[in-house]
Amino acid sequence: MLSASEIVNVHDQLVASWHLAPDNPDTESPSLWLLAVSRQHRANFDLWHIEDEARAPGVTDAELADVKHRIDKTNQLRNDLAEQLDCALLAWLEPQALPNPNAPLNSESPGLIVDRLSILALKIYHTREEAERKDAPPGHASRNRDRLAILENQRADLAGCLDALWRETLAGARQFKLYRQLKMYNDPALNPAIYRNFRAQPPT
Repeated sequence: MLSASEIVNVHDQLVASWHLAPDNPDTESPSLWLLAVSRQHRANFDLWHIEDEARAPGVTDAELADVKHRIDKTNQLRNDLAEQLDCALLAWLEPQALPNPNAPLNSESPGLIVDRLSILALKIYHTREEAERKDAPPGHASRNRDRLAILENQRADLAGCLDALWRETLAGARQFKLYRQLKMYNDPALNPAIYRNFRAQPPT
């Protein structure tokens, strides 16, 4: 059901594909699980590039406001899709009476680890891009090769942790739970910047 190397490969393939054709989501997959991984990864891909727009020189206040709304919406989707990954895994485990409720609890769920692997795939892609830039100033390539080695090591460690968590979960030696993110900023009933503004609006 879950293989960290398979997830890493999907992340890398899709990042390269989407940079060649950004408007093509290309989330076809041989399994429903990997399709869910791909969709969550796409949310991170979109979020990365929307945030780049906010940092562009000369961006206007109106453009920044629009970008901020898109960031909030996409980040909410990213978190929702990470939760769906955990839901899918827990549904697959349930007929096997897993996870073992008496096993030690892992502080991070597989869905959250997959989300971190997705972000690392984006960092690795863009860092490699910078390391290979032909018009970069002296020292730029060397600095980014060093950064790339660190990122790849971090991803290998994290992927190993994901495989270990899944292996121990299947053995009944460790458990994880679905942790809802419960974001407040998009909820007009919970964000005072929204509901106070609505109250302040004069009737029409």
